[in-house]
Amino acid sequence: MAEQPKSESLMSLVKKGNTSSAVAMAGNAVLALCKGGAFLFSGSGAMFASAMHSLADAINQGFVFVGSVLSEKKPTRRFPTGFGRVINIFCMIAVIVVTIMAYETIHEGIHLLLHPAAHSGGIWINIGVLVLNIVIDGAILIKAMKEILHEARAPKASGLALFPAAIKNVGRAAPPTRLVFYEDIVAVLGATLALISVVVIALTNFALLDGIVTTIIGCLMIAVAFRVGYDNMIGLIGVAAPQDVEDKVSQTILADSHVADIQMMRIIQEGRYYHVEGLIELTKGLSLADADDIKFRIQEKLMTDPDIADAAISIIEDDGVNSWGKKHSDVLK
Repeated sequence: MAEQPKSESLMSLVKKGNTSSAVAMAGNAVLALCKGGAFLFSGSGAMFASAMHSLADAINQGFVFVGSVLSEKKPTRRFPTGFGRVINIFCMIAVIVVTIMAYETIHEGIHLLLHPAAHSGGIWINIGVLVLNIVIDGAILIKAMKEILHEARAPKASGLALFPAAIKNVGRAAPPTRLVFYEDIVAVLGATLALISVVVIALTNFALLDGIVTTIIGCLMIAVAFRVGYDNMIGLIGVAAPQDVEDKVSQTILADSHVADIQMMRIIQEGRYYHVEGLIELTKGLSLADADDIKFRIQEKLMTDPDIADAAISIIEDDGVNSWGKKHSDVLK
């Protein structure tokens, strides 16, 4: 049985927490206060919606950061596979918060559609706060996109290529980083829509636009809640690793000269880590001691990947049937 890990200090766990969620929590808390003050002064429904979204983001990222800290705890005797799925639970709590805030936002938007305000004062306060919103959330979004590429071990990108690269690799990023990414896309879009609403209403007195934008922002929050909820639901159930991760692991195993075939392999993703289980076939004629050495060598090689939390490999003698090659040839047909 593996040796039990030493107790971990709280500070050491906090240092391992998701940086993107911590930065997003602080930034959105400041924005929520600024927007709340601007809403009380101006009465702008779009500003109210944007303030609610920033408040939801701040609360969510607080939950998510705590979850990311707890998920870094080492496996124990009682929880031998570790705490990777804890982050999915905290992200589901964040989904509930977003859903509640989205309901309140849509409710306010419908109210403004039915009873549009005659005018909204404090235009320069609103514009200043919303520009600050776009700058802060834009910076957080850029950081999240870079984190996605880093966690997915994808090639670096910059400029206009950063966003499509992040979209392509977001499924392989850690749950907290995905949450920051989705929420800040909506935050930037929501702040931009709110800014347009404030300016248009001030210039044209088209008060109905306030309710329209407020309702749209609420619907965008619902979309984020659905997407994040789905991702973390399948994470709690236990989802298979992406195909490129499976290919990378199989290539590492088959690269050993004594491995004849892979009869079975299962890779489960928990949080941002992978658990590998495999049954491999070794060439005939090996002694038990040599076979054990090969097994341990392969396990150690797999564990050099920082994304793999553990690898459990079993061995049998080659049965002469190319199981792994046949499986993949069937998939390609």
